[in-house]
Amino acid sequence: MIRLQAIIRGAIVGIIVGIVVSSFRFSIEKMLFFFKKIYNFAGEGFFNFLLITFLLVLLSVIIGFFIKKQPHIMGSGIPEVELQLTNQLSISPYSVLYGKFIAGILAIGTGGFLGREGPSVQLGAAVGQIFAEKLSLNKNDWRLLVASGAAAGLSSAFGAPLAGTLFILEEVSHSFSTLLWLQSLSAALMSDLITSYFFGLKPVLSIHYTATFPLRYYWILLLLGVILGLLGRFYQVATLKTYLLYRYLQKIPRKWQTIIMFVGILPIGIYLPNLLGGGSILIDSLAVHAPSLAIIFGIFVIRFGFSWLSFGSGAPGGIFLPILTLGAIIGVFIGKLGVDLHLLPPVYLPNIIIFSLAGYFACISKAPFTAIILVTEMVGSLSHLMPLALVALIAYIVVDFLGGEPIYESLSSRMITFKKLSQHPKKLTRVDFKVPVLSSIVGQEIRAIPWPKNVILTRIQRNGDELLGRGDLIIESNDLLIFWTVDENTEVIRKQLKSIVL
Repeated sequence: MIRLQAIIRGAIVGIIVGIVVSSFRFSIEKMLFFFKKIYNFAGEGFFNFLLITFLLVLLSVIIGFFIKKQPHIMGSGIPEVELQLTNQLSISPYSVLYGKFIAGILAIGTGGFLGREGPSVQLGAAVGQIFAEKLSLNKNDWRLLVASGAAAGLSSAFGAPLAGTLFILEEVSHSFSTLLWLQSLSAALMSDLITSYFFGLKPVLSIHYTATFPLRYYWILLLLGVILGLLGRFYQVATLKTYLLYRYLQKIPRKWQTIIMFVGILPIGIYLPNLLGGGSILIDSLAVHAPSLAIIFGIFVIRFGFSWLSFGSGAPGGIFLPILTLGAIIGVFIGKLGVDLHLLPPVYLPNIIIFSLAGYFACISKAPFTAIILVTEMVGSLSHLMPLALVALIAYIVVDFLGGEPIYESLSSRMITFKKLSQHPKKLTRVDFKVPVLSSIVGQEIRAIPWPKNVILTRIQRNGDELLGRGDLIIESNDLLIFWTVDENTEVIRKQLKSIVL
């Protein structure tokens, strides 16, 4: 009876989420089509350029209005959902629902290098939260409905119900309870059914390939996995450091920093309109026709740079599809290089793109099962599972070896850290301590150590990498611990920390 009830609740939430996210997705597609014409108009004369610039400034102000009303509509939305499910964040679902919906359409539909998938997850979670609160459910059932709504949101965004369910289990909730996966799958299936009614049964990506990847070329997959892992770790580091750029732009209020994104995409919209948006159109075009290596490299630089700029601005939009797009570009480059060097027949180039999609997302999100199933559902074929899984696993291992953490968990941890720091109006003092080899805290999790009051461990420098001070991170010898304290008696704090660390 309990399981049937969970399935019914999930189905109801899935239907509502399907309608909301399908409307969101439809609006973005139509607005992007319209704005490509707008950018073409802007390139026809200086007056036109000024007129469209004014329009983009106005849109930035409108987005800023919604951000001021609800700051948690900024960015992807997936970290917020993770924190909600762990009782670390409380958000009004109504302000998220209308704020993320409208501001997300404006930010993504104008050509921002952002994805609709993260916002769709947050919109779905908001629908689930509203439904749970209307039913006055207990906290456990409340979490189930929020998670189910999030799964339905991703399912609608990609047309991938299995991946939507797996993503919630593997990346967001980190739980494989029977009720959770039953309710999430029910919601994801129903939302996908609604989305299919709007957009048809055609896969999100139209990558056609005619040949199965042969074993004699598997050595290329090993190389591809390593390259994806290295570039995936680079993406993680760059994304987590976007605040460094915008810290120097503090004269522009945070709520209006989306104007920086708009200033960046305006020339792209005029001269390279096909590069705008999340990137699904670009992926399809690269699979049909691969340009020269120089052009592919240029596309990668532009997409990487402007994705970084767009996300860092705080615009309501995600990194899900931009990550997949970058993976596809890397795959095209490696595949084209192999073709040019006569190491790989051209017929296998689409296969390489598919493998790269999964590998790049798997290593950055550190959710390999989701990546494998997602790409499989997106291209509508099961015939590439083994090589796809191999690339995803190798890329994952490389990022893990380099100390990379799941990107959404890292963003969640950073959000909590900034929230703690912002709660202290007094001047903060930085205190650093290096962990000796024989320290008693070596091998312990951060959360298990009795740190002094009024101290926040924000970062750890380890072997050239900088890690966020997450509670489950294990201390190693020679780690440099970076604390911030609000206590005016800094020397007392130093002595307390020294007694713990040394």
